[in-house]
Amino acid sequence: MATNDYESGLKMMEELTTDAQQIQDQLFGEILSKNAETEYLQGFLHGQTDKQLFKKKVPIVTYEHLKPYIDRIANGEASSDILLVEPLTGFSLSSGTSGGLPKLVPTTAESAHKTATFNKLYRSVMIKHFGDINQAGKRMELMFAKPEVETPSGLKASAVSTRAFKGSSFKAILPKLYTSPFEIIFCPDTKQSMYCQILFGLIQRNEVVMIGSIFASTVVRNIKFLENNWKELCSNIKTGQISEWITDSGCRNAASLILKPNPELADLIEDVCSCKSWEGIIRKLWPKTKYIGTVCTGAMLQYTAELEFYCGGLPLVSGFYACSEGAIGINLEPLCKPSDVSYTFLPNMVYYEFLSIKEDCDTDSQNQVQLNAMSHHEDTGPVDLVNVKLGQCYEVLVTSSMGLYRYKVGDIIKVTGFHNNTPQFQFVGRQNVALGVDMERTSEADILKAVAEAKALLDPLGLILTEYTSYGDTSSTPGHYVIFWEIKPKEGNNNNNNGKELDPKVMEECCSKMEDSLHFTYRMYRKENMIAALEIRVVKQGTFESLLDYFVSKGASLSQYKTPICIKSKEALNILDSRVIAKFFSPRTPTQDN
Repeated sequence: MATNDYESGLKMMEELTTDAQQIQDQLFGEILSKNAETEYLQGFLHGQTDKQLFKKKVPIVTYEHLKPYIDRIANGEASSDILLVEPLTGFSLSSGTSGGLPKLVPTTAESAHKTATFNKLYRSVMIKHFGDINQAGKRMELMFAKPEVETPSGLKASAVSTRAFKGSSFKAILPKLYTSPFEIIFCPDTKQSMYCQILFGLIQRNEVVMIGSIFASTVVRNIKFLENNWKELCSNIKTGQISEWITDSGCRNAASLILKPNPELADLIEDVCSCKSWEGIIRKLWPKTKYIGTVCTGAMLQYTAELEFYCGGLPLVSGFYACSEGAIGINLEPLCKPSDVSYTFLPNMVYYEFLSIKEDCDTDSQNQVQLNAMSHHEDTGPVDLVNVKLGQCYEVLVTSSMGLYRYKVGDIIKVTGFHNNTPQFQFVGRQNVALGVDMERTSEADILKAVAEAKALLDPLGLILTEYTSYGDTSSTPGHYVIFWEIKPKEGNNNNNNGKELDPKVMEECCSKMEDSLHFTYRMYRKENMIAALEIRVVKQGTFESLLDYFVSKGASLSQYKTPICIKSKEALNILDSRVIAKFFSPRTPTQDN
């Protein structure tokens, strides 16, 4: 991006955020005027395009409401204009790990144009803070594409990331700006792809200026993979021969073009990787790296401690907020801490409405109780983008050019400020993710906060909580919360973690700390013995790798995979339970004040 393009991107951002209401009204008018005659909207509006009528007549919906219409399009029904007038170019396929089964979201040429605009704005912000890294070296971005699925209509469905990787503009810049070639990104075997991407990154270590992936969990997972396989990688570099178990022809062909005997590089990497501690290993192996680019907010916050340990002080940059339904926000202060990240809504992407959550959702005070309900104000309807209130939590609704009308994305956000006339927000959690074993409901944000409080007790022991998930066990009465923890030591051999070496008193205190941090209703039910003591089950190292493998085998994209905060799949639960090495229960009822 030339300097004038970067400056024009920043100027565009200022104009968009200043004229937010006008841009939103204009966008809404364009969407409605194009699609008022579609079968879906015709049933509510009878061809009219009045905004107030739209809000009065068109219902607020979830994916399940629109699924029959989307399925008809995917199945090739001859009738046109079912949801939208513009011809479809395909479907975005959600990861399926946040809210259940993958969703099909229509895509069009216009949505591709919006993505290009979003990328320009995002790059402008990054250049402002880091300079143009495209001129400085290469990106070691860990990218994993899933095969496209052809629907009966002939239209292809693919993950958002896969569609981006297949784009002609991305292919054109890939060899110059990225360490991983096309063949490796599209290797169907995730393990072979991961191995080769790390191998190529090590070979080009002096050119790497940025390391990242879509989610922090993927970056951590790849570093763990390196931790377990660096000797074999060094052997490949030393001999110039790829391991025999790499059988994918694309990977082997790509390796033959770059892999030459280099004993000096292999010895250097071996010296770094054989050190006692892997603290700062990313900076040691890739010394020119300026930052780690990956989403560290929401459910990804659980990975930041381990990632900070590995990255040696490099900034963790959560640059943007996006979902299968569209690119929505950009972090205008990418150097801030992950816990402080706020995203600025982009008024030109989709038309927004916001359903107010019934109670304040402050996660830093005793008002944590108010996350429990996650219900909406009954006396107020959705508000527009510029009318949200500071400090209030909302569920996001979008109306877009992709045939989504008053559609619940499923995300809960908290308004943290404004940039010009446009709100900024923090991601709080998913609306439809909750634990419950009685009448209480515990949100994703509740769990995140409780785990954050409890895991601090591991620090004096030199231990790190690497991953976790949860479920409500109702196999006995009363039911109780089960939290699965995978733990590793900060220093030394990471294979020495077992149940006998964990201090039972500390682990029991972790259970109690979690309960003390949960909302008022949970604590009240515990006191009344309507909920049994919270349990932490420590699992073997590598357990969450197996969980990942399971979800990928079921169709999840590795690039878009997020470990579920709450487990609902029996198969996934069996994977976790089969690898439990220790169990601990809270020894007391929780305190009533927190």
